Amino acid sequence: MKEFILGGARSGKSAFAQQRAQANGLRVIYLATAEADDAEMVVRIARHRAERPADWGLVEEPLALAAALQAHAAPDCCLLVDCLTLWLSNLLAVGDERLSAEINALVDIIPALPGHLLLVSNEVGQGIVPANPLARRFRDEAGWLHQAVARRCDRVTFVIAGLPLTLKDCSA
Repeated sequence: MKEFILGGARSGKSAFAQQRAQANGLRVIYLATAEADDAEMVVRIARHRAERPADWGLVEEPLALAAALQAHAAPDCCLLVDCLTLWLSNLLAVGDERLSAEINALVDIIPALPGHLLLVSNEVGQGIVPANPLARRFRDEAGWLHQAVARRCDRVTFVIAGLPLTLKDCSA
């Protein structure tokens, strides 16, 4: 099963993804894409760690997500990626060639991965058009990434105010 979970900031999407990971009964590996580049991110990362079960594995990968997924996917494993928009931000900082290669690698590998995959991302396209070019580029790239990932996943869920709304379910 490949699941894509979208939502706004503080929508409950990460908590929902963690519930889905725990419910499937498989060994869980959490793939974190955030980097602790400032004090506020250090606090956020620590809070996320404290919220996760202690027996979950952890892989920190800010750029080469497809390679990390391929290395850790197994039939008896659930991989939980949190989150694609942080990963996209990291890639925007390293350049267009790497950005394109990593996105294509991720989108291509999703259907081939064994086990359960949960991908979490922030929906950023429902607000106003950003004032600066980099923010507009990020919003556009995120929208295109989300469309591509949603096409490859069996289930797509939008979480708002802690409530999940199933947008797509091909698992039944």
